[in-house]
Amino acid sequence: MGAPAGIQTSRRNVTGYLPIENYGLIGNMRTCALVGIDGSIDFMCWPDFDSPSIFCRLLDKDKGGYFSISPPADKAYTTKQQYLPSSNILQTRYIHEEGVVDLVDFFPRPRSTHVVTKATKATKQSSFREAVAVQDELKKWLVRRVECIRGEVDLGTAITSNTRTFLTASHTDVEIFPAFDYARGPHKTDLGLSEHPPGCLESKTVTFSSEGVKLQLDVTIDHGEEDAISCPTVSFRKEMKPGMHGEGVVCHIHLMEGQAISFVLRDDIPNHITRDVTTEVLDRQQHDTQSYWFNWISRSKYKGRWREVVSRSLLLLKLLTYEPTGAIIAAPTFSIPEEIGGGRNWDYRFCWVRDSSFTIYILLRMGFTEEADAYMNFISERFRTSRSPEGALPIMFTIRGETEIPEIELDHLSGYRGSAPVRIGNGAAYHLQFDIYGELLDGIYLYNKYGKPVTWEQWVAVREILDYVLTIWKEPDMSIWEVRSRKQNYTYSKIMLWVAFDRGLRLAEKRCLPCPNRAKWLETRDEIYEDIMTQGYSHNLRCFVQSYESGDLLDSSILIAPLVFFISPNDPRFLRTMDRILMSPEKGGLTSTGLVYRYNTEQSEDGVGGREGAFSMCTFWLVEALTRAGVYDSKYLIRAVNIFENMLSFSNHLGMFSEEISRSGEQLGNTPQAFSHLALISAAFNLDRATDFKR
Repeated sequence: MGAPAGIQTSRRNVTGYLPIENYGLIGNMRTCALVGIDGSIDFMCWPDFDSPSIFCRLLDKDKGGYFSISPPADKAYTTKQQYLPSSNILQTRYIHEEGVVDLVDFFPRPRSTHVVTKATKATKQSSFREAVAVQDELKKWLVRRVECIRGEVDLGTAITSNTRTFLTASHTDVEIFPAFDYARGPHKTDLGLSEHPPGCLESKTVTFSSEGVKLQLDVTIDHGEEDAISCPTVSFRKEMKPGMHGEGVVCHIHLMEGQAISFVLRDDIPNHITRDVTTEVLDRQQHDTQSYWFNWISRSKYKGRWREVVSRSLLLLKLLTYEPTGAIIAAPTFSIPEEIGGGRNWDYRFCWVRDSSFTIYILLRMGFTEEADAYMNFISERFRTSRSPEGALPIMFTIRGETEIPEIELDHLSGYRGSAPVRIGNGAAYHLQFDIYGELLDGIYLYNKYGKPVTWEQWVAVREILDYVLTIWKEPDMSIWEVRSRKQNYTYSKIMLWVAFDRGLRLAEKRCLPCPNRAKWLETRDEIYEDIMTQGYSHNLRCFVQSYESGDLLDSSILIAPLVFFISPNDPRFLRTMDRILMSPEKGGLTSTGLVYRYNTEQSEDGVGGREGAFSMCTFWLVEALTRAGVYDSKYLIRAVNIFENMLSFSNHLGMFSEEISRSGEQLGNTPQAFSHLALISAAFNLDRATDFKR
């Protein structure tokens, strides 16, 4: 999967930027970093997902800041990048004829130990003793370990003797240029230990101090202390780059086979629990991290034919989880463009209510009940306490549950390959998007069905929400696509409003819960259905359309209809809609090269302008819709498998999907996107079930 390494690494030389798909993600469920296939961390916010960036070269090659460990750019080498098995530990390998260098990147995850609880009045009456799992300290470290595993090759400066050039030792460049506060804040750089000689016991080497954040770089020589003559020495020097607000540091390291050096970036605080970082400490952290991820993914119930792809998607979703609250962000990045040079650049570092039903469904069906419980607790607290006086629910929250998310443009950043403006925050937080009530109620219904029964407080909140929806369901909104033009009666929104009342009624019946407005809910649900079938359907095209006001414009969000049981997948109206979506844009459809677009941006005025790529999530929705239709007609099942396999070929070399895919096949938009991977897992899960049934 992905382009050959030689092609991938050459692009930065031309544009100054790597292709969006040439990154891997590492994280600790507090923050994360994007590591390029050339060994450069070009994006990282610190200390949390929604904190200001420290490295952001992805959005400005000159000012953004980066942390690079790689052979010198003028040397030819092959690069391979992969995750260590069943983990989120990323390995980047530089290969030359004369030798190989490995770079291992990760954020540590702690191990847990079981501690016997003290006896209480309740437990003293029994001889049984309870134990609880207690997590060790979470080391909020960025760890980068580089090791020469074969040969004595110099990937740096060659040494010339007479007319013959020969290579001596592995030579790697280390460059650290932080840019605090989205590259707005100045910082001071201090070399506490400019040279790290053999046998040095102190690890703290460099400090970077800004107004709000202070970081330190620890260095440890992992191998080579036994032989001081061959032991590598690390010597840093300060350097200033144009456009940056503070100095960075640079060093060259020479490694022979078996030698390794580790770099750890962490907060500069006076009383570290681990004052000096040693090889033994890092080995333990790496082992505990490997064990954590292996044990976690081993809980997956998915055993189907696409196990590797699904497991990687689940591991990525776990990285997008903010552990203290259980929130899951839409993507860890901001303002990566949906069109190169265009203005469709948004901040996705927040938790959307819209994601709730898809997230809960996947977590529960895949066996991750703890994560589903944590996410449900987060969402439950929000819909019980964060509604407006009228009863309206915000469409998104921060990772801590806040609702104030002002949108700001960072004019000093040029954007990825000149794609301005760069935005932080999200103005859509204040939109009216009525589909969220359907996704929320579907999530609650699924949680009650596959997880835990809903509580009385949750049910009371559900009743209040649906009674509010009774007052607004006829009004237009801004749709799932968060348009910035006029409000319309979007068909998708109406379908999800139908879902809201349907799931409320089902929940009341299944649990025998009191429902004073049951008759009104039932009447409204049926009225919405009739409304959609009358106004959301074009008799000219003989298929469903984008909105009541859009005329004959198609919208691929309609593919959700059979997935939420609004309509049967073999209904002629839906089949004709799906068949039309499968047509190329030139012929009035929305599918090109097996990839599905949201809608035709040239015909639909969304208030943003410009073009965009095919939408990853919509393509997986098409697969699932075809799968459900394939239960009744096998030709659709064959198409579903083909389109699914085709879509998988557009992932990057690590199995990651961004929001969109360009006409040239490159990934676009924020990456990795939770919605894309949730839809992938759902499509694989249901495709497996359908094909097994057919066999």
